[in-house]
Amino acid sequence: MRKIEILTKCSLIALATLSFTAYSGSQKGKISTLYARASDNLHLVTLSGSAKVDSPKCATNNYWLIKDENSTAGKSQFSQLLAAKLANKEVVITGLNTCTRWGDGEDINIIVIND
Repeated sequence: MRKIEILTKCSLIALATLSFTAYSGSQKGKISTLYARASDNLHLVTLSGSAKVDSPKCATNNYWLIKDENSTAGKSQFSQLLAAKLANKEVVITGLNTCTRWGDGEDINIIVIND
């Protein structure tokens, strides 16, 4: 009986933790806009296809932002997006659940180029 009580308590703790976990946004589609601006080094992307889902409340616009364009990850993300755009490939973008680059667009965490 003791094992069942422990498992029940662990399950309740896990459920409570999940209910407070913030989900990041995601979207699947082809790149419709790939935007780079020199004045503030802004890089953003929009996708055509499915609508964004599970974005944080701050992400009120339908675009994604590279959080740090000067980082290795940011440069890699821009390269991936450019390659996908040129190859007309579908991508899946998952966000960081933050809007640090701009206050109304979610920062990109993961980019997957689909076949």
